[in-house]
Amino acid sequence: MAKYYFPAIFDPGTDESEGYTVTFPDLPGCITEGETLEEAFRMAKDALEGYLYGMEEDNESIPSPSNPKNIELPKGAFVSVIEARTDYIREEMANKAVKKTLTIPKWLNDAAEAEGINFSQLLQFAIKERLGINVRNDFDFKR
Repeated sequence: MAKYYFPAIFDPGTDESEGYTVTFPDLPGCITEGETLEEAFRMAKDALEGYLYGMEEDNESIPSPSNPKNIELPKGAFVSVIEARTDYIREEMANKAVKKTLTIPKWLNDAAEAEGINFSQLLQFAIKERLGINVRNDFDFKR
């Protein structure tokens, strides 16, 4: 299970508006925001998991997290460590439905529909059988 902990800066800003901007000093471009503190924490976890998942998928090296004590903060901001588990994102992405368009002869389509065949289910079954996959959800499958 891939589990990470990274410090996040929660910055309320100085313009008197509601909410927080959340940045991760070790992960340039990993930025999110929330209108409330609760939403900002939830969005921080989501952003961090998605960002790290993308890095794993691209075979990029994940940097070591900074020590929260050594992070310089804007006025009014604070640091909190956020936990991210990329295995949950990986499973969700692996089981995400992907639409495929295919072509079959009309006579075959008519016969299959007359028998009430579920095309999606049949195609999944046939592909798994062809690839020798015997499990229902094999999100770690790599060929």
